Amino acid sequence: MADHRDTTFGYLSAEDVGLFTDRYELTMLRAYRESGHTPDGTFSLFFRSLPTDRGYVIAAGLEQAVAYLQDLSFGDRQLAHLRDEGFPEPFLEYLAAFEFTGDVRAVPEGTAVFPNEPLLEVTAPLDQAQLFETLLLNQVGFQSLIATKAARMRDVVRQHGDDQTLVDFGSRRAHGTDAGLKAARAAYVGGVDGTSNEAAGEQFGIPVFGTMAHSWVQSFPSERAAFEAFVDVYGEDSVLLVDTYDTVAGAKTALEVARETGVDVRGVRLDSGDLAALSTEVREILPEDMAVFVSSGVDEFFLQEFFADGGVADGFGPGTALTTSKDAPTLNPVYKLVAVQRDGEMQPSMKLSEGKVTYPGAKSVRRFRDDDSFRRDVLARADEDVGGEAVLVDVIRDGDVVYEFPALDEIRERTFDTLEKLPADVRAIERPAEYPVDVSDGLAATAERVQSELRREMGL
Repeated sequence: MADHRDTTFGYLSAEDVGLFTDRYELTMLRAYRESGHTPDGTFSLFFRSLPTDRGYVIAAGLEQAVAYLQDLSFGDRQLAHLRDEGFPEPFLEYLAAFEFTGDVRAVPEGTAVFPNEPLLEVTAPLDQAQLFETLLLNQVGFQSLIATKAARMRDVVRQHGDDQTLVDFGSRRAHGTDAGLKAARAAYVGGVDGTSNEAAGEQFGIPVFGTMAHSWVQSFPSERAAFEAFVDVYGEDSVLLVDTYDTVAGAKTALEVARETGVDVRGVRLDSGDLAALSTEVREILPEDMAVFVSSGVDEFFLQEFFADGGVADGFGPGTALTTSKDAPTLNPVYKLVAVQRDGEMQPSMKLSEGKVTYPGAKSVRRFRDDDSFRRDVLARADEDVGGEAVLVDVIRDGDVVYEFPALDEIRERTFDTLEKLPADVRAIERPAEYPVDVSDGLAATAERVQSELRREMGL
């Protein structure tokens, strides 16, 4: 039987990744090749402004992005598709032998970034670097968005709660299977403790959690019978969903089943109603060693209100709001050419489009701190010494990976460390303060010079 996995389910193999690009990237690649215009260029991936109510963004997705750069290839099926689309044989031969030979500098995952600061920069021949725009924006932009959402939830729990457990419940509402997997990974980077998705657990080593659905309870003649059957199978690991019919009555039934069976049931889950009020009622019914887990509509705003209203819980299951970043569903990252090789030297380049002006040239981000807190950043030219700590690191050099990717738990710890060092008002859930990012004198002067030269050339 033929293997239809790739075409039926939309999986991206290494040979498919090259086609995960917008047509105009391939159009330009062909033109670069046929015109003999293949100088080195530097592309910068960044965002111009923060999403709604965000004071920072947590960088994520770098490991997957680099893996794609390393593994990308064009197989027979992909080349046949491009042949059918009218691309000529010499260009297809080039793609068949495609190999990335450039450099990548990037912000390590789990690091806070701010507007106009590069999350990564790619320097390579234009007929290589141009190809990756769609892929890099997709991987880094999405995971950074979800990691930030999760970090905000973890920050609320740390500030107002008792370090309760957070578990990603959102894969069923994610925008596709790849999004669900990457959201689970990014959420773990941001600070959740695990996921409900088994594939994410297997691929990334993330702890996996699960309870039961309302369908389990409904399938039995009574709620009590459903609880008894579940406890008979899972014993002390049982978490019983108590709100299928009546939350308070369900909690009492769960306690009765635990006592009658002699099993120290792990806890109960609440999934509907006034969760803050119900959680206090349920907590009063259950012994302290039976946990209360809350799901449905959980995000940082919910958590802030839940704690303010006196809600009590041992853990939360954020879902839709997490994996879609519901209140701010896009980071709007861009991938812009900021330097191009002319006469053997890299020359800074920039856009002048209204509202879309870019800073020219390869850049560095330098971070300054007071004691153990971040004070400000300076966005500078890559060759400029302005002090502070370098934020970007070398990841790929001449096509070879030179960066040792840390374990996911280490990245998660970096996120926690980053949050602790950010000013409290920048971390605010609503109307956060603006973190200071200064532009160095050298970068400002370069931008002014390049802008003047472009305007003069255009007769403006």
